[in-house]
Amino acid sequence: MTAEVIRCCFCGAEQGDVVVDLGQQPSCELFPARTDPGPDPTFPVRLWLCQACGLAQLTDHDDVPEEVAGLEPEALRTQRRESAGWLAGPNLIPTGGIVAEYDSPHGGSWLPQLREAGLVGRIAGTGEAADLVVDGCFGMMHAADQQAALRARAARLRPGGRLVVQFHSLAAILRLRQWNAVRLGHLAYYSTPAMVEMLARVGLSAVAARDFSLYGGTVTLVASRAGADHHGSVEKLCRYERLIGVRDPARVHALQEDVHSGAEALVDTLRQARARGEIVLGYGAASRAVPLLVLAGIDADLLPVVADASPAKQNCRMPGTDIPVVTPEELTRRRPDTVLLFVPDLLDELRRVLPEIESCGGQWLPV
Repeated sequence: MTAEVIRCCFCGAEQGDVVVDLGQQPSCELFPARTDPGPDPTFPVRLWLCQACGLAQLTDHDDVPEEVAGLEPEALRTQRRESAGWLAGPNLIPTGGIVAEYDSPHGGSWLPQLREAGLVGRIAGTGEAADLVVDGCFGMMHAADQQAALRARAARLRPGGRLVVQFHSLAAILRLRQWNAVRLGHLAYYSTPAMVEMLARVGLSAVAARDFSLYGGTVTLVASRAGADHHGSVEKLCRYERLIGVRDPARVHALQEDVHSGAEALVDTLRQARARGEIVLGYGAASRAVPLLVLAGIDADLLPVVADASPAKQNCRMPGTDIPVVTPEELTRRRPDTVLLFVPDLLDELRRVLPEIESCGGQWLPV
């Protein structure tokens, strides 16, 4: 039998390791109608770490059906505002220049926050070179050809221009054991050392980087065709992430141990709550909730509903399960004892917009 050959979607190297295997998973962004009995189509989800450039990536790039319909959390806008404020600092980004933004399938835009920070003179036309090129809202991680995607962004830079990329760092995924951040459609998982290597291969130097709290560790990184590391921020973050183990296959593979233990722990929590006669519901029909619920085998018997503010997801069901997606109003009407929060970054926002949960004696439980 011929051995499977996996090639890096950035550098083309064949040397690497499958570090996480989530088996067959349904699309995380295609929510079937509540009346659709399924079964839903599934696809293999395996994370592979390239030994050459350090990029973590999905081994299989199937044409996964998606119909992105989520609402952007306040936490994402807050992070962009904080990033824009940092970018407006001394010697980082030319002010009032031409700005080009690469869109993301998830929507959202940096432009309002960049305008607030005084970094936008005008928006670049289609294909026009720019002083500031922004990979908007985790856009590049969806590209099957990572090198082509990065070269396209680099090619848009005017002399002296800056490229800004944002990514949920592999270091945060390892540190917080966020194995369910690995999902269909998100093909690449960057660490800061890997991103620095990738940028160098397309002729760019990383000149500044900062780690923000979104998702436990989201990096905003600035690059240019020439320039030195701004106050050593890039090297400092690279050293930290190497200590976490982002280039070590064994350290990344340790996530596999959390896959089944995390799923089993959630099942135990739900069964114990049911035995006590408690009502446990969910909030956040998010992509990261899908592999967790599917691998745990959780159905509507254990988790009757998951609420979400996106009208497009309401009256659907969670992919791969029979759990219906309902409105936030339906969630509060049921007066749950506990609400499993599948996107912990939403906690502060939800406490403000759904105070009834806690005022009626319930609690939010981030998972």
